[in-house]
Amino acid sequence: MKYVLVLGDGMADEPIESLGGMTPLEYASTPVMDELAAHGEIGMLHTIPEGMKPGSDTANLSVMGYDPRACYSGRSPLEALSIGVQMKDTDISYRVNIVTLDDAEVFEEKKILDHSSDEIPTADSTELMKAVAAELTDPQFTFYGGTSYRHCMIWDHGEAVELSQPHDHLGEVIGRYLPPEPFLSMMKKSYEILKDHPINVKRREQGLNPAVCFWFWGAGRKPKLTDFKEKFGKSAVMISAVDLLKGLGIGTGMTVIEVPGATGGLETNYEGKAQAAVKAVLEDGYDFAYVHVEAPDEMGHQGSVEKKIRSVEYLDSRVIRIVRDALEQSGEDYRILVLPDHPTPIRCRTHTADPVPYLLYDSTKKVTHGWKYNEREGRLSGNDAGPGPNMMKRLFEE
Repeated sequence: MKYVLVLGDGMADEPIESLGGMTPLEYASTPVMDELAAHGEIGMLHTIPEGMKPGSDTANLSVMGYDPRACYSGRSPLEALSIGVQMKDTDISYRVNIVTLDDAEVFEEKKILDHSSDEIPTADSTELMKAVAAELTDPQFTFYGGTSYRHCMIWDHGEAVELSQPHDHLGEVIGRYLPPEPFLSMMKKSYEILKDHPINVKRREQGLNPAVCFWFWGAGRKPKLTDFKEKFGKSAVMISAVDLLKGLGIGTGMTVIEVPGATGGLETNYEGKAQAAVKAVLEDGYDFAYVHVEAPDEMGHQGSVEKKIRSVEYLDSRVIRIVRDALEQSGEDYRILVLPDHPTPIRCRTHTADPVPYLLYDSTKKVTHGWKYNEREGRLSGNDAGPGPNMMKRLFEE
């Protein structure tokens, strides 16, 4: 038996009036997912433990079969793993976004316009990060480049301070969300360095959001996670464009596969991810592939209904179709699990802790009941899979 999980980050949503009361997932054309749902199982899954923040970190840990209450140590340390940072037990890691602020004269009165600076390319973002890091010379703080707008800072013998997530406050005045020292001084210094940097001058000329300010969040200590194969008895690969998921893969002993052109944005290399999963399970002998696609989440944060629908349709036609067809043609028995990690509703442009719909298809147990895959039918099915960690056990059960 071969196993593939395809996760559309933030794909779940709420009914939208302009879509006739449908969600983007329900409105989108998803013939492959609907065909699998018609002959498989759909239902709802609770990926966020009660009382925990609905982040991709806690949610993906949950989907991977790990209890976030027992093993979560912060988001940024997982990303640090991905970019090769060797953390000491006394280190604290922070995510560093480079964000877009408006032009209000007083820093505290500025609004945050974009947490991703129009999904700035990694090369440009890394150059901006280095320009600021060169001026922030306190030896306690070390900066590391990540992917696109996502970077990392290590605070030697530091404190894990809970700071606001930038994507939670888009369009809002930043004053009430600003951090204490030493973060505030570094934020203001980054703004002074970046606001007129040549890269941002060019981005403004191109009509793109400039990346003008550091934003710190996601603090945590070095993670300690059980090896995935030891936990489930399955050899596994992680396929993702974003450092968080790569870090989860590294931290759990999975093989992390790098896919050229995988960006985490709407125009990512969907086919490359699908083909990497197929190769891993059908040619390289792995039991399980975890395929993560960030685009629906980013489109939810942007508040774009049209782009979120498109991201869901791309997931169906350019990832799931390729994986399904290859597994069918191989003659192998297989199971495909499709789900989001959490909702990222267009209404609020950030994550919520609501249950998410899942689709589980087993090539050896075809049934016919006519369900389609979306939030409404997931609820109507009456199947409640309970807490997120249950689902990995369901996927692998004999």
